[in-house]
Amino acid sequence: MAAKRRSEMMEETRAKLIAAGRKAFAEQGFAAASMDELTAGAGLTRGALYHNFGDKKGLLAAVVAQVDGEMAARAQAAAADAGSLWEGLLAEGSAYINLALDPEIQRIVLLDGPAFLGDPSQWPSQNACLAATRQKIGQLQAEGLLKPVDVEAAARLINGAALNAALWVAASDAPQTILPKAVAALTCLLSGFLAEGSGSEPE
Repeated sequence: MAAKRRSEMMEETRAKLIAAGRKAFAEQGFAAASMDELTAGAGLTRGALYHNFGDKKGLLAAVVAQVDGEMAARAQAAAADAGSLWEGLLAEGSAYINLALDPEIQRIVLLDGPAFLGDPSQWPSQNACLAATRQKIGQLQAEGLLKPVDVEAAARLINGAALNAALWVAASDAPQTILPKAVAALTCLLSGFLAEGSGSEPE
């Protein structure tokens, strides 16, 4: 019981730090966020942050993973409401790009994340998205809806296109203007994978 209680306390401490980090990084940006203020606001010490995450960048990685995971879940929810697997793939990509308008997502995942954590395609959360896209592409291909393209290559290009479109929107001075252009281009790109006569071509 003592070991279980200790584990629960550690998880509670991590959750508090992630919540505090998420709030600070969204409001102030990673560079400006103070570790002392962040930990004090959570009722913890800098030692707790170092113990759980190694350093401030480690905390950012945990926050990015949480927010990016939520982005993926919201995009997948949009796909679930679509009428077919193909329409779901289009809806998921469009929804992911649309999330670039969210101020918290913009700052944490699309601006500070790449700036301080490096290539987003190497993040564990992005690898999870890639696995889900591979599965969808494989299923669509098995149903004869796609050209005989390599599944891994197609999944990486599609995910990379959606991610880079979101990065473009987030970094733009006119995101509302850029957004529809990015979504339209992604739809055009994805349509190029369709097999002729599949019946899924956009009208």
